[in-house]
Amino acid sequence: MPDLPTPKDAAEAALFSECWDAVLSYADLCTAGSTAAHQLAREAFALGIREARAAEDGTRSIGRRSARLPRIPLLLTAVRTTAAGWEAGGHGHRLDPDLRLWLNSDKAARYIGPPLRRPIALRGLRDMQEPDAALLWLAEVEALPLRAVARRLGLDPQDAAEQLGEVRGLFRDRCHRNHLDTPLDAECRSYVRLLDAVTRSSTADAPEDLSRHLATCVECAEAAACLRLHGGGLPAALAGGVIGWGGLAYLERRRRAAEVRLGAGRPDLADPESEAALAAAAKAKALRGGLLVAAVLVSVLALGVSLMPFGGDTRDETASRGTPTDSTPVVGGVPSFETPTPKSDSPSPSKGGGRTDPEPQGTSSAAASESPGTSGEPSGSGSGGSGGSGDDEALCAVTYDLVNQWPDGFQATVTVTTVEKLTDWHVSWSFKDGQHVDQMWDASVAQMGSRVIATAADYNKSVAADGTLSFGFLASWEGKNTAPFGFTLNGHPCD
Repeated sequence: MPDLPTPKDAAEAALFSECWDAVLSYADLCTAGSTAAHQLAREAFALGIREARAAEDGTRSIGRRSARLPRIPLLLTAVRTTAAGWEAGGHGHRLDPDLRLWLNSDKAARYIGPPLRRPIALRGLRDMQEPDAALLWLAEVEALPLRAVARRLGLDPQDAAEQLGEVRGLFRDRCHRNHLDTPLDAECRSYVRLLDAVTRSSTADAPEDLSRHLATCVECAEAAACLRLHGGGLPAALAGGVIGWGGLAYLERRRRAAEVRLGAGRPDLADPESEAALAAAAKAKALRGGLLVAAVLVSVLALGVSLMPFGGDTRDETASRGTPTDSTPVVGGVPSFETPTPKSDSPSPSKGGGRTDPEPQGTSSAAASESPGTSGEPSGSGSGGSGGSGDDEALCAVTYDLVNQWPDGFQATVTVTTVEKLTDWHVSWSFKDGQHVDQMWDASVAQMGSRVIATAADYNKSVAADGTLSFGFLASWEGKNTAPFGFTLNGHPCD
């Protein structure tokens, strides 16, 4: 796995946890491969930290707030700047071909040219107070639910919707003022008032002459997108105006990532953006699965008891009928919910029924279906979790690397070598000392107690035979930080 930024203090660790996923997502759009994406993201992250510290030092020296983007857009523009440096330095072959064309066009020059010629959305966001700008970006572009945004920014969740409405209006005012400050020709200036009036109403249609003008004037079209708060176009205006190339693709990625984090198709979940609610939903699903398994076991036992004749040697008679005297084995005293795909010689009932792995991609509900046994061993590593096959141990090997550690947190990577070809994967393990995963990249994460499950991202589901998959994470710890145990790949134990 490529090297990742190593946080030097708690502030950098918090910044990494909050922003690395977004930085890597945009870097992946900008590059031609995973290795280049990690390298670009790492360099951009270091550049963004330097720019943020320089801005803070400048603010303290002059005694007033300097214009600065919020954290995530600041780091995303650092990705764009780093990519431009690669192109200028002869490393453009590592970038996406369309990005290279854009970097050498007049469109890219606007983002580093005279301030009054830069995109209106970029100028409007910089002109806002950083907490207001962060609220707008997280809610509109990162597509985070308001409760999650409020929790991250320390706001009252009950007032978050009202504050977001005020911030949208503030952004509109800043963009309108910046449009007036832009050097405009006579035709553009003649439409300023009409453009302001039309975009304020959700029912007003643009006159035909204004529509023709917006189709040919970049500055006025950008202003219209930023001034029109209704219609759902504000996220695209922000992403395109601040990031530049790939803004819409980044926006779509962040929306999909938000759906994965929350679990698509679960509108009935109360407060889905809350981590506690996600954990509760996962726990409830595990409980339902456990009750179903328990019900099946009870039914089997009841059937066995009902078939036993009374008043004789039940052991001999049940043996003659072929009815097992013991219940289905249960790992660690509780049902094992991590069910690997059975092999051809496995006695699992799914052999004839064609049952497939029900785990959905990217949702936390799958993790709830794994529970470590009461004996302390992970459910997937016992005899019941492997379907009775004696060669499961040869299917995969895992390397756990503790990259860095600080008083209350650590960074680690997991690399798994698989013998068989994979079209999808999930890796599970257990922590011994109560560690909790806070952030993961190259996979989606869910945790139920000490058991953790990492599910493949959209772009790394397929792994060749004898190939490797890898991902990293940030986690918190207290007291001891013992290495995890009980690693499984798709339910099969790993060496």
